[in-house]
Amino acid sequence: MRIVELVSVDGYVAFDLDCPTSAGGTRLAPDVTAGEAGLLARAMTYKLAVLGEPIGGAKAVLRAGDEDRDAVLERYCREIAPMVEKGGFLTASDLGTRTEDFASLPDYRPDSVMHQEVGGEPVDTMVTGLGVVVAAETALGGLAGRTLAVEGFGKVGGAVVREAVRRGARVGALSTLYGCVADPGGLDVAALERLRAEHGDACVTRLGLPVLPPESLYEVAADVLVPGARTGTLTAERAGRVRARVVAPAANVPYTEAGLRALRERGVVTLADFVCSAGATIGYLGDRSGEVHDAASARAVVEERIAALTAQAMEHPDGPFAASCEMAERFLATWRDPAGLPDGPPLAPDA
Repeated sequence: MRIVELVSVDGYVAFDLDCPTSAGGTRLAPDVTAGEAGLLARAMTYKLAVLGEPIGGAKAVLRAGDEDRDAVLERYCREIAPMVEKGGFLTASDLGTRTEDFASLPDYRPDSVMHQEVGGEPVDTMVTGLGVVVAAETALGGLAGRTLAVEGFGKVGGAVVREAVRRGARVGALSTLYGCVADPGGLDVAALERLRAEHGDACVTRLGLPVLPPESLYEVAADVLVPGARTGTLTAERAGRVRARVVAPAANVPYTEAGLRALRERGVVTLADFVCSAGATIGYLGDRSGEVHDAASARAVVEERIAALTAQAMEHPDGPFAASCEMAERFLATWRDPAGLPDGPPLAPDA
């Protein structure tokens, strides 16, 4: 693991492997850390490996607020442009950033399918949400009539909710920074969408339902829990209160080692975050190879790959997270010497 401290902005780029090309998104938030960058870079290594791509994982984190994000991103893009031009670091949007933030980079392709919008929704966001939903659907054998508890209602959380509802599921609970709302019969997603457009994350306070603390989402009875926030949220203590049958993460590295073990011991199906959230990565790789040529083909490719990876992982006696790690590690061993392999899977440290 190599972590580079940026010069022009307050932030870091983490490179998980020593290799010619590394790839991963750029995250912007006021409280990101170098340690978080390292965890996320490891998750990208496993995500790329499970997809059969001989590329190292990377992640950039920028410490800034909304008020100065544009200036920070402009300086950041200027600083990393030489790395991008040489092919050493490939990046795209992540938490707190948008596709257009990287338009000045040498490898930016304005005609990319992944940069297009369908119904006002960017294709890269759409297929990220699609991947999470397909993984959950595959694990359960169907989503019609199932309930989801979804953390976050921004880019990816919104995409998860829309795709799940299209497949006949109900959103039984949803949380934002302002709190958690729940309705076993299913929240009014159309009303939430309207309120989100007007009030942002405060939309949950405008439904006329009791507003619980955000962390209450993890205790809601549901078929699927979708962690969608930061790393390490599923600790052993919190895992002991989870009432979902399946965890299908939209967030990267939500499990701690003890949290993952606690969920497995309780019989909760723990899907790998680096499979569930691989939709955009699959789409970008397919766009570059020519396999993806429009939004429909992006959706088809993502659905096929994630359904196949999840179905294969579900057969493992130690559960799908262990299975997905084994798949990634087997591929890594085909192009890395033993001394250059990662020293463990993408799990957050226990407190």
